Amino acid sequence: MEDGKPVWAPHPADGFQLGTIVDIGADSLTIEPLKRGGKTFLAAVNQVFPAEDDVNKHVEDNCSLMYLNEATLLNNVRVRYSKDKIYTFVANILIAVNPYYDIPKLYAPDTIRQYRGRSLGTLPPHVYAIADKAYRDMKVLKLSQSIIVSGESGAGKTENTKFVLRYLTTSYGTGQDIDERIVEANPLLEAFGNAKTVRNNNSSRFGKFVEIHFSEKNAVVGGFVSHYLLEKSRICRQGPEERNYHIFYRLCAGAPEDARLRLHLGPPDTFRYLNRGCTRFFATKETDQRIPQNRKSPEHLKGGALRDPLLDDLGDYTRMCDAMKKIGLDDGEKRDLFRVVAGVLHLGNIDFEEAGSTSGGCAIRNQSGQTLEVCAELLGLEEEDLRVSLTSRVMLTTAGGAKGTVIKVPLKVEQANNARDALAKAVYSRLFDHVVTRVNQCFPFQASANFIGVLDIAGFEYFEHNSFEQFCINYCNEKLQQFFNERILKEEQELYQREGLGVNEVHYVDNQDCIDLVEAKLLGILDILDEENRLPQPSDQHFTDAVHSKHKEHFRLTIPRKSKLAVHRNVRDDEGFIIRHFAGAVCYETTKFVEKNNDALHLSLEVLVSESRDAFVRELFENANSSRDARQKAGKLSFISVGNKFKTQLNILLEKLRSTGSSFVRCIKPNLKMVSHQFEGAQILSQLQCSGMVSVLDLMQGGFPSRAPFHELYNMYQKYMPPKLTRLDPRLFCKALFKALGLDDRDYKFGLTKVFFRPGKFAEFDQIMKSDPDHLAALVKKVNKWLIHSRWKKVQWGSLSVVKLKNKILYRAGACITMQKTVRMWLCRRKHKPRIDGLVKVRNLKNRMDRFNEVVGGLKEGKQEMSRQVQDLETAIDALMLKIKNTHMTRIDIDHEFRALVSQSEQLLTAMQNKKKEEEERERLRRIQEEMERERQRREEEERRHLQEEEERRLKAEMEMKRKQEEEERKRREEEEKRIQEEMELQLQVEREEEASRQAVLEQERRDRELALRIAASEAELIPEEGLNDSGLRSNDSSVPSSPERAAAAGPTKALTMEEMAREMTELLARGPQVQASKAAAAARKHELSKWKYAELRDAINTSCDIELLASCREEFHRRLKVYHAWKSRNRKRNTEAEQRAPKSVTDYAQQNAAPPIPARQYEVAMSRQQRYFRIPFIRPGDQFKDPPSKKKGWWYAHFDGPWIARQMELHPDKHPILLVAGKDDMDMCELSLEETGLSRKRGAEILPRQFEEIWERCGGVQYLRSAIESRQARPTYATAMLQGMFK
Repeated sequence: MEDGKPVWAPHPADGFQLGTIVDIGADSLTIEPLKRGGKTFLAAVNQVFPAEDDVNKHVEDNCSLMYLNEATLLNNVRVRYSKDKIYTFVANILIAVNPYYDIPKLYAPDTIRQYRGRSLGTLPPHVYAIADKAYRDMKVLKLSQSIIVSGESGAGKTENTKFVLRYLTTSYGTGQDIDERIVEANPLLEAFGNAKTVRNNNSSRFGKFVEIHFSEKNAVVGGFVSHYLLEKSRICRQGPEERNYHIFYRLCAGAPEDARLRLHLGPPDTFRYLNRGCTRFFATKETDQRIPQNRKSPEHLKGGALRDPLLDDLGDYTRMCDAMKKIGLDDGEKRDLFRVVAGVLHLGNIDFEEAGSTSGGCAIRNQSGQTLEVCAELLGLEEEDLRVSLTSRVMLTTAGGAKGTVIKVPLKVEQANNARDALAKAVYSRLFDHVVTRVNQCFPFQASANFIGVLDIAGFEYFEHNSFEQFCINYCNEKLQQFFNERILKEEQELYQREGLGVNEVHYVDNQDCIDLVEAKLLGILDILDEENRLPQPSDQHFTDAVHSKHKEHFRLTIPRKSKLAVHRNVRDDEGFIIRHFAGAVCYETTKFVEKNNDALHLSLEVLVSESRDAFVRELFENANSSRDARQKAGKLSFISVGNKFKTQLNILLEKLRSTGSSFVRCIKPNLKMVSHQFEGAQILSQLQCSGMVSVLDLMQGGFPSRAPFHELYNMYQKYMPPKLTRLDPRLFCKALFKALGLDDRDYKFGLTKVFFRPGKFAEFDQIMKSDPDHLAALVKKVNKWLIHSRWKKVQWGSLSVVKLKNKILYRAGACITMQKTVRMWLCRRKHKPRIDGLVKVRNLKNRMDRFNEVVGGLKEGKQEMSRQVQDLETAIDALMLKIKNTHMTRIDIDHEFRALVSQSEQLLTAMQNKKKEEEERERLRRIQEEMERERQRREEEERRHLQEEEERRLKAEMEMKRKQEEEERKRREEEEKRIQEEMELQLQVEREEEASRQAVLEQERRDRELALRIAASEAELIPEEGLNDSGLRSNDSSVPSSPERAAAAGPTKALTMEEMAREMTELLARGPQVQASKAAAAARKHELSKWKYAELRDAINTSCDIELLASCREEFHRRLKVYHAWKSRNRKRNTEAEQRAPKSVTDYAQQNAAPPIPARQYEVAMSRQQRYFRIPFIRPGDQFKDPPSKKKGWWYAHFDGPWIARQMELHPDKHPILLVAGKDDMDMCELSLEETGLSRKRGAEILPRQFEEIWERCGGVQYLRSAIESRQARPTYATAMLQGMFK
């Protein structure tokens, strides 16, 4: 793109607009429009394309343009459309733009004669050129042809199809009635299959493939029509500005009065199936006046008739009747068709209301009684049968009771409406099938050599709301686009091969993944939809969820909220999906998908219409009735898949297309208003992209799209060359020109008749040729120089050719000698050929002997006998080979002896195989026996494991029972101690009160005595007597030191009672915790250990045989551990985690429930030889706040040998196990006794010894304990004794 050169930039309305580049950004360009007053704008680099020098220039074939891109394609179509040239070629593809008015003489008979037999490209583009090319290809290649006409609604597909058919029947027909029938079949198909839509007044709502068959002499002999996907939903409902099928309106407008009365017809607004859309007739001014007022709807009377140059309901009714007559339909069959059409209209007027009964069903409204009667009469049904079938359905039981029992199920209002609409769709669709069948019967043929098929099918569609019909149409277009790519690319490759270019194959983007998404087995959307239909209660939401769940990561499928359009983002995920098609992404709303995919009636309606008293209606449903019986016998759900049927038809169609040659016509709709001479660029560009034209240009970019014949280049640049060069041959002229210019050989290719250019290179060549005269003079000098070089090379080549000829003569002489030798050799070989063949066969047999030896080597029994037989066979083979070499044997003799050896070898091989089979059988029996033995051992192992599990459960139950007994004993003991303590406190209180009273008496006596002494001192005469008394008192006082002694002096009986009381109190106090504590202290004082060192205590524990000393040492050792750990805990550093040697639940229990000290000797004896094992959850203090506890929870295992711990394990996730043994790891182990830990009271804490030992051994505890024993660091425990015993 040079400075100042015009370029095409995107425009929202025109598609592209001319401009110039004023600035270049990182990934965008700044464009200034050439129109005055236009503002500069930014455009992506890949959306800006170079423009031709003359933008008003137009060409008949877009490949003739210098620049191949979508902008130049759109501009060429625009320029030609403005000049009423509606046809344009892209290679061999025809683009047809709908003009929306009759172009004079474009389809005249003279034009047909003009194109007859003319090659493609010799005349201006026309649909007749495509038709004639198809005929000539069929005639020359003896291959059937197909013409694929596609485009969106209103693009002119149907009209172009009719022009193709008219051209073929007019040009190559026999002039008989069959030609006229083929042409006249279209109006009848249009009446029953075309309708007014928002985009097209005469839109075909079905696809059709019309075949014109030709004889061996290439003359028309007949035809056949196949149809696809009739839009049945239109029968019951249309859009506000749309109409139902034309036949309904033509019947209402044009039926004679007697027929109207007989069919009970009225204006379109009186029928439910018509009044929800547009109810106006198509008519001209004249025909509008001829339609009676009582046949017009209020909408028609108010707004007037619809105008279209091709449509007129009143006139089309007459033309339709004439067409029926021409194709062979008599009046009776015509009346049958109209009667069924009227019956469908009246069927739609039947209304339902809720029934007053408790059955929950519905009934037909009283106002619809007359309509029901008319409908039943027109369809040949009984009124009551129709009433019952519309308001209920019949079910046949297949299990539970008498098989085949009929059950009537009442329908709700909504279900009845759906059943009515389903019946209307079924009747009309079968009527349409009948019309197509009768059309095919009107031009029969006995045999045909080939055919030309014209496919008229809707192009790629995307609306604001897309349903099942658009889904099927776009699926069809995906398949056709794939076929289009393959076929167009193939033709381009064939052209390159014909011209001898030797170009590599051009690849294209394949859309097979999108096709698989729709039609794949099991996972395809159509199969998922069929599975949904087979469910008892299918739903569109469940189907949509299934599609999304099975294709979560599929590139072509996504959810609606990811759409670029706001209206689609409001669709919920279970209400639709987006598919990325070749032409763009389309959002499909899955509402009614399930209903539209089912083409079956429920049983009662199907039986009703198939047993109609009207023969015509009964004939329509005969095939359906037979298929229904087959389904009933199969016992399956009543379901006929529309999608699967369409897929099957489409695959058959594509197989037919692939077996034929093909031509393509892409119809384009110039504007949405459907008016002439209005070109909407953006809308047309979108259609070109959807039709694959832009993809074709991309394919051309990879090849050599620009091409020109040698004579055209010669004529184009002849005026620039001197006379000396113009006398050259055109091919030599072009070759000299290109060599002189020094063009890159990769930018062009010389074919046999044309020169091919890479995209854009023809423009460069043209620019060089039109440069200044000085450059042209230098160019002429280069051409002269190249000619001299070329001629000198020819002279050299001539000399070399003479030398080569001489060498060839010499070579041929040598070749003659070689031929003679070869003949002699052949004669000799023919003589000795039988012996040579015999030797080869016998040698091959000998080579097989290695295989025999291998088989013999594999035998276990009879090996010597088999080896001897193999040796004998090998000897016989060697003897035969020697005989063949030394004697002259005939072929018969050699074959006879060879067959004898083969028979012997086969017998030997059979014997060895039998012996091998016997050995294999014995081996198999041995393996079976071994397998049975292993199975017996496995069962024994399972039985042993089962018994072990039972034993473990029994032991656990005993452990739990023991724990409960200990707990009950402990509680009973505590209650007894508490009771005794309370009794003692009461006794002590009474004694204290008695002692206080005695002390008061003694104090009073003392005071009395002191008073008496003072009195005696004043009375001397009383001293001797008082002295005696006083001495007696002193004697008495000194002999009564306490109350018990006085009680003893009172008498022997009382003294005995007090002794018993003292003894009893002593026993009671001995049971209390205080007495036990004092006794424990006394026992401890028996061995004064407070001054012993730690090492001395450990040595005494490890070596002492004194039970009391050993118990005292253990008590003192663990007491010191508790003191040490308590001191360490109080004096630890700040912000450091506390060490934890046992789970927090154990230490907390020990702090809250201080166990009373028990005499060491008593405790040791009580707990001696008791080995107990425990397991409880454990979380390290440093881990409990890092992660959730459930992730960091570990287990704490403990083995108590008597009252003290002997082994300890800690198992934590993501950590190595921590193993501790008594003696070596005392500082890190739990220092509490078993009673202090409270583990024996925890339910489920105690485990079996086997469980502990398995974990201990798995974590390496055996090696750890053994190393501790060997290093003399382990304290003697039950575990060390067992391990040492095992080692010994």
